[in-house]
Amino acid sequence: MAGLFGFADRPNFPPRYNIAPTQPVPVVRLEGAERRFQLLRWGLIPSWSKAPPASLLINARAETLAEKPSFRGAFRHHRALMPADGFYEWQTAGAGGKQPYLIRRRDGAPFAMASVSDIWMGADGSEVDSCAVVTTAANATLAPIHHRMPAILAERDWARWLDPATPERDLLALLRPSPESLLEAIPVSDRVNKVAHDDPDLIQPVAIPRRQPETPGQMDLF
Repeated sequence: MAGLFGFADRPNFPPRYNIAPTQPVPVVRLEGAERRFQLLRWGLIPSWSKAPPASLLINARAETLAEKPSFRGAFRHHRALMPADGFYEWQTAGAGGKQPYLIRRRDGAPFAMASVSDIWMGADGSEVDSCAVVTTAANATLAPIHHRMPAILAERDWARWLDPATPERDLLALLRPSPESLLEAIPVSDRVNKVAHDDPDLIQPVAIPRRQPETPGQMDLF
């Protein structure tokens, strides 16, 4: 991961299979001319906020990223890469149930999701460094499961996303659905629905009934 993303840090971060909102999530940010690996709270708290928002800001829509007050400053000044080798989506499966899917690259390689971050300081002087995943419209592969997907950046665009000098219009042009051929969706056990479960069995394929309503669900990461 250090070689792929170009950071010099050697973090003691164990494999994770079920990262939930408010938990630490890895990101790569630019400090000066160097890329650094850091752990941030997943759920952005804008620096100007008087208190943490009542609703967790875990996702930031690409279409309004440059305009929405909650994300505008983070987008302009604190962009990051969020490395992962998979994320989860839930599809409504009838009778109130939801079928989780593991979404990963077909070649199994790690990838980078566009992310924005910010530093919030509480009244007691404590600091919270937090982030959100940038999302865009789902591509044809994911649309039957969920109407949104993370904005996955091509490796050639990582440096442009992190560069503070990149014009805003060029940044927004990077936030597009992934090619249909990049990802695959694999049904997995509903054990992933419990945050306490965080083990390799979560990403093992399971059999599901043939008939599945194509109703969008929710998104999570690992």
